[in-house]
Amino acid sequence: MSNVDLNPGPLGVPTSQKFLRMGAVVGLVYLFLVSIRLMGSAVKVLGADAATDLFSGVANPFAGVAVGVLATVLVQSSSTTTATIVGLVGQSGGTALPLKAAVPMIMGANLGTTITNTIVSIGHVRQGGAFRRAFAAATVHDFFNLMLVFTLLPLELMTGFLEKSATVLSGFFQGSSGSEYKSPIKAAVKAGEKPILELFTSFGLQGGALSIVLVGIALALIAVCLIYITRNMRVLISGQLELALNRVLGKSGFLGILVGTLMTIAVQSSSITTSLLVPMCAAGVLTLRNAFPIMMGANIGTTVTALLASLAADNQAGLTIALVHTLFNLIGVCILYPIPAVRRIPLRLARLLAVRAQRNVLWVVFYVVGVFILLPLAGYLVFH
Repeated sequence: MSNVDLNPGPLGVPTSQKFLRMGAVVGLVYLFLVSIRLMGSAVKVLGADAATDLFSGVANPFAGVAVGVLATVLVQSSSTTTATIVGLVGQSGGTALPLKAAVPMIMGANLGTTITNTIVSIGHVRQGGAFRRAFAAATVHDFFNLMLVFTLLPLELMTGFLEKSATVLSGFFQGSSGSEYKSPIKAAVKAGEKPILELFTSFGLQGGALSIVLVGIALALIAVCLIYITRNMRVLISGQLELALNRVLGKSGFLGILVGTLMTIAVQSSSITTSLLVPMCAAGVLTLRNAFPIMMGANIGTTVTALLASLAADNQAGLTIALVHTLFNLIGVCILYPIPAVRRIPLRLARLLAVRAQRNVLWVVFYVVGVFILLPLAGYLVFH
């Protein structure tokens, strides 16, 4: 998320302020869940036929990946994109967005979020060697996520292993009876959604007009809640974590993955975690090799947002697509990281591109526009 404050927060926060911020986070999480419910309700207002028409154009998996990238680049947050996808897939009946079509979109969202790192690195463009290190730290995450998509998308298309595995796991968590999960959290969220729906229906809004209003409100609430959740968590937690990074990263790459996972769960944004690493690498505080495992852990930790959003979904499909997001990142790390020759590929590509970018800044423009805008747009237009 590009609009959050990425400067290190204070190391010492008064106890009273900590409690206030923790209370704010709890309230924001609740409002976030209500906004997910509103998104599903907006699609219900349109009706099953209109919803089917709305998403029929992205049934192709390659177009789905492209849509996921473009949507995330536009909103600058994979958490917002994936939370919205979960809300749509989790609508009763699954008519808004089929589970199979949503899987490639999740992969695209995973890739689109890495543009934030690149934007952060551009701030060092006049600093020579510092820019080279920063740009390498930013793009190594891009190359890793590209490898994930190129590796797991073909496997998913041939076998459907992510969808099948997530379906089994969601059935285990919610039971195999097919009945709706009776969650007290869901009941509380429905109670929060009800007065909002009643307010706008009392104004005489219905049909498409009501749906447009609800979608606008839901998207705005999702974005605002995530921004302020990350800001508060950043002040409460990440300053202390940042100081401890160098003391633990040299011990084990897998320890770095764990740090990245926990840090991202804490601040609820992989962009916050990875963007913190860019200036540290630019300053030479962290080597690219030490920062890389944290970024992989951030991929895993960011899936918590989708899992959280699934608590507000109407059916098992919402939890299933959230688990697809988790499995995609977890399996990808387990496949690509343990093999030294494989995990060195993103490092080498990032260093090579960074050297070229240091020599000619046009490489930055071509890379950002090409990878995050032109290629996804071309993919969408070709496969739509």
